[in-house]
Amino acid sequence: MTDPYTDAYDTYEPYDVITMGRIGVDLYPLQTGVPLSQVTTFGKFLGGSATNVAVAAARLGRRVGVVTRTGQDPFGTYLREQLREFGVDDRWVGEVAGLPTPVTFCEVFPPDDFPLYFYRQPKAPDLEISAAELDLDAIAEARIFWMTGTGLCAEPSRTATVAALGARSGGITVFDLDWRPMFWNEPDEARPHYAAALRHANVAVGNVDEVEVATGVREPRAAAGALLDAGVELAVVKQGPRGVLAMNRAGDVAEVPPLPVTVLNGLGAGDAFGGALCHGLLAGWELERVLRYANAAGAIVASRLECSSAMPYADEVEAALAAGAVL
Repeated sequence: MTDPYTDAYDTYEPYDVITMGRIGVDLYPLQTGVPLSQVTTFGKFLGGSATNVAVAAARLGRRVGVVTRTGQDPFGTYLREQLREFGVDDRWVGEVAGLPTPVTFCEVFPPDDFPLYFYRQPKAPDLEISAAELDLDAIAEARIFWMTGTGLCAEPSRTATVAALGARSGGITVFDLDWRPMFWNEPDEARPHYAAALRHANVAVGNVDEVEVATGVREPRAAAGALLDAGVELAVVKQGPRGVLAMNRAGDVAEVPPLPVTVLNGLGAGDAFGGALCHGLLAGWELERVLRYANAAGAIVASRLECSSAMPYADEVEAALAAGAVL
């Protein structure tokens, strides 16, 4: 991995994207339409939303690093090897003694039922990230810093996430609302932490359930407005089969439909959307083009079984956009 801090002239080159949050091993059934109790074969993949976003951005040619932690076990070794293979810098992927690397199972019932089962007990190592271990200079200099709601659900990760947000004074800071009810006692517990993070972010991304947790508002346009009122400059509300809505502080509104696709596994589509969103924002595209591109990336992943290794390359996204569908 090329060191972005040094080159022949000893100059610093910031990362395009640094993400911070969950990592784990996805164990996905190789049989569809079969309950987990009856599945006999599984595929093993790199997983975790912040990590998948990093892979998605790297697949599109961006220089990317991820801040997270694994257990001191073979699964942790596997995840670091996979990150390097996908072109994601793993220098900030630490190990936690005594805690196992998380695994996640799912069931695959296309087109719209994909139950998830998280095994993150007694505690996930990625929630053990501490503020003292952060490379705040790199986080401050990254063109995009991407953090998640899950990182706010427990200490010391919560304090570390807030410290990372506090280090940012420029660039784009994205808050992936990433609401997972199993990580919180109730939505009211999350809301004050979400509100504090929104004051530091300039982009918020979430589906209708997530924006309701963050703002108390579910209707997409009203929720986007509430996110803008909470402090961000761009609100992106994913609406599933109704497409995606985005609204910025300048008054621009874009709403685009989903790209037609035969869904195999909808998990990971939102992370592909996130990585492509970062790519489009860094490219300086107008809002509707960013959304169409991100939608296409998400649709491609929805047509595939896995998440991280399913993230598309730029030519695949452009082909889907040209075809008007994922073929």
